[in-house]
Amino acid sequence: MAGVILPRFYGCYNCRKPVARHEDIVSKYFVAGHRKRAFLFSHVLNVVAGPKEDRRLITGVHMVADVHCSDCGKVLGWRYEKVYEEAHKYKEYKTVLVKYKIVKLDW
Repeated sequence: MAGVILPRFYGCYNCRKPVARHEDIVSKYFVAGHRKRAFLFSHVLNVVAGPKEDRRLITGVHMVADVHCSDCGKVLGWRYEKVYEEAHKYKEYKTVLVKYKIVKLDW
């Protein structure tokens, strides 16, 4: 299969279940908690969302739901369910995965 380029995937840091494709990164410039790097993804897979709640984040209050690996249950980040400020509407229905909670998968 020479010449075939496979998509690059990120997996859960705990069980290595694929959770996102590199091509679906919207931004690499997000911050989670205490200066931890995070990526904003347009699509994710093999994650389940917890309950929705309003949460104060760096950019204001947003309705979010924590996302967990569908295999091992570890929290990997959060999903923006509703964004109240117009300037941040691009985040709505997108998912943030914390960089140290995902790993690059080599296949």
